Amino acid sequence: MVKLAISLGDPSGINSEILLKALDKLPKRNISYIIYGSKKALEKAKKLTGVDLNIKAIKSINDVVKSGIYLINLYDLDVEFGSPSKETGKASVVYLENAVKDVLEKKADALITLPISKQWIMESGFPYAGHTDYLAEVSGAKEYAMVLMCKKLKVALITTHIPLKDVPSQITKEKIISKVRLINREFKEKFGISKPKIAILGLNPHASDNGNIGNEELNIILPAVKTLREDGIDITDPLSPDTAFNRYKDFDIYVAMYHDQGLIPLKLLCFRKAVNITLGLPFIRTSPDHGTGYDIAGKNIADPSSTIEAVKLAILLKRVKSNR
Repeated sequence: MVKLAISLGDPSGINSEILLKALDKLPKRNISYIIYGSKKALEKAKKLTGVDLNIKAIKSINDVVKSGIYLINLYDLDVEFGSPSKETGKASVVYLENAVKDVLEKKADALITLPISKQWIMESGFPYAGHTDYLAEVSGAKEYAMVLMCKKLKVALITTHIPLKDVPSQITKEKIISKVRLINREFKEKFGISKPKIAILGLNPHASDNGNIGNEELNIILPAVKTLREDGIDITDPLSPDTAFNRYKDFDIYVAMYHDQGLIPLKLLCFRKAVNITLGLPFIRTSPDHGTGYDIAGKNIADPSSTIEAVKLAILLKRVKSNR
């Protein structure tokens, strides 16, 4: 039986709605879904969506003995959908911390995190700007990489949530080498790809046009590529970012220099079904590739597709791991 720990995220967003809709469509055989969240938020979403699932209240994951949907009720706020606050931010953190504890203790096989608000978790006193940095810290991961993916395209990021003006100074030969080595290793181990084909993007327009538009490609990216090839990694020279994605069928993954460079094409191709996975953690972690949706919360129009795909990916990765 696969045990999936699901952190509810911000209870004032669309999370309860998309979770109920997703669980209604996801497989039930030999799978336990353990929700760390709010009973009141789920009850409210049940009335909103009309999705009536058999969710069993438990005190701890130790009470899970067979397949089903379970709830560990924590920080049970009487929330108003679409109205976040420090309290809903705090609730997000409580759900996450409890789910992560059980995953780290190997009581669950994977972690699925539903969206949080960086603003409200930080205003509640949480010292991290999101899930990924926190998960890396508490798990002791020395190197990690944020990868967004769908069936058509997979994109890893060298830098993530930083201002654009800070990107060039944060791109180093050492960082590129470290992250690409991690990506190559994890794609072999997690996805069973014996020799991943990796496309790396340039930072500048036209990948600098041989140094005429910036010099990061010649001074940083190409030297990193040379070292990686010496390791036996199948990686391209830095590609011109404006045309590279036309070749998405040729590669297993793209490595982008910054957030929007990689995620605009991915979300254009498959926004509703894209999934976030963190490589380098000592456990499987996936999440839907969208935010809390405060503007549509409570309207029963949120699409659960990305959450469905995030859960399916977690199940797939667990089974690949078990078969190795």
